[in-house]
Amino acid sequence: VDTEFEPVESEHSAMSVCIGASAAGARAVTATSSAGLAFMWELLYVAASARLPITMAVVNRALTGPININNDHSDSMGARDAGWIQIYAETNQEVYDNYIQAMPISETIRLPIMICQDGFITSHGVSNIELLEDEEVKEFVGEYKPENYLLKSENPLAVGPYGISPYYMEAKRQQAQAMKDAMPIIMDVAKRYEKLTGRKYGFFEEYMMDDAEVALVVIGSSAGTGKEAVDRLRAEGKKVGLIKLRVFRPFPRVPLAEAIMDKAESFSNSGGPLFNEARNSLYDLPNKPYAINYIYGLGGRDITVEDYYEIYNDLFIIYDTDDPGDVYRYVG
Repeated sequence: VDTEFEPVESEHSAMSVCIGASAAGARAVTATSSAGLAFMWELLYVAASARLPITMAVVNRALTGPININNDHSDSMGARDAGWIQIYAETNQEVYDNYIQAMPISETIRLPIMICQDGFITSHGVSNIELLEDEEVKEFVGEYKPENYLLKSENPLAVGPYGISPYYMEAKRQQAQAMKDAMPIIMDVAKRYEKLTGRKYGFFEEYMMDDAEVALVVIGSSAGTGKEAVDRLRAEGKKVGLIKLRVFRPFPRVPLAEAIMDKAESFSNSGGPLFNEARNSLYDLPNKPYAINYIYGLGGRDITVEDYYEIYNDLFIIYDTDDPGDVYRYVG
């Protein structure tokens, strides 16, 4: 790929360069994590409001402080309202597959996209993955041919002008509509990718959910440990299930499950970001399940199969007694 690499002095500058390059008509890609993502904060909103299809690799790590370099989702979850599409992965194969789908999604709807993976757990983990040939990837992603860009001299335009009050709210409404409109595009790209690779993706993955009495909603690499716990409990005759959320922005407003596990704390006194989004999606159901939030894994704290056993046991107590108790809990 004909590429130019621009070294800069900070993450703030990295996103500034991406904004300039994307506005000029180039494909722009960058990578960051943790405090680096926080350093980009101001520019994340600029990129999204300018409707620039930038692709960013986010290797999820905890935000300082105290100083910590290990995995949780506090960095990308802190940016959840910046207007970026966010897609998460359980495995290295999914990380790879998500990157290839990122540009067709982002460029079709003209919103920037974060492809998120768990720091160290997948980013420094070694596993076998299936790679596509370069030509297959090029054909799937396609050439980038933006309709309007700064270097198109026959159609002068401004990018990121001062949005005075008669225009600012309209721009935000258009961003919100674009996020809604991204949902069918995400699915269309996933279907094309399934035809190419045989690997199927959606907004979320259901695991042993057909007859589940209690279930967990998780995000990221923790789903692998959760599936192992589900397998063991199923072998013991317990009707448990798991939903692994892949797309967090736009959030798929569908009936989810009874327990939602957050790898980030929002300090809202009402649960973490995934919990609040998921519980909100359950609000209009005629028969609402109990929604219990478990905060886990902050700063890289390990979560084990035994921890999942403890959570599922709690859920069965709630299921049997019809009493949710404290819906905002910590595990580990």
